[in-house]
Amino acid sequence: MNFATDLSTVTHGIQLAVAPVFLLTAVSGMIGAVAGRLARIIDRARFLENRLEAGGVEESRATKMYAELQQLRKRGWLVNGCIALLTFCAILIGSTIILLFLGETIEMPTLKIATVCFLSGVICFLSALVCFLAETLLATRLLKFAEPSRPG
Repeated sequence: MNFATDLSTVTHGIQLAVAPVFLLTAVSGMIGAVAGRLARIIDRARFLENRLEAGGVEESRATKMYAELQQLRKRGWLVNGCIALLTFCAILIGSTIILLFLGETIEMPTLKIATVCFLSGVICFLSALVCFLAETLLATRLLKFAEPSRPG
C-alpha cells in the first residue's frame, strides 16, 4: 500500500463518517430543548405540591391542582421517553459513524450493520419527535385562555 492510497482512503472514510454528525447536532439541540421542558414540568409540580402540603387551599382548587399534577406526571413520562429515544438515537448514530469509518479505512464489511444502525437511529429520532409533539399538545391542552373582559 502506498501512502497516497491510504490518505485518500482515510479522507473518504472521514467524509462518509461526517455526514451523520449533522444528525447528532440536531439530536443534541433537541435534548437541550426537551430537558428544558422537563425542568419546567418539575418546577411546576414542585410548586403545586408545596402549595398543597402547606394547606389552606380550598377543596375545589385542590382538586384542580391534583388534576394538574396528574397531567404533569403524564407530560413528564413523555419527556423522559423522548430523552431516552434521543439518547439511544445518538448512540446509534455514533455507532454508525464508527462503523462507516472503520469499514472504509480497514476494509471491514460493516456497511449492512452501519445501515441498520443509521436507520434505527432515524426511527428513534422520529419516535422522539412524536413524543415531543404529544407532550406539547398535552401542555397546550392544559392552558386556560380566558376571554378578555370587555369594557362597558
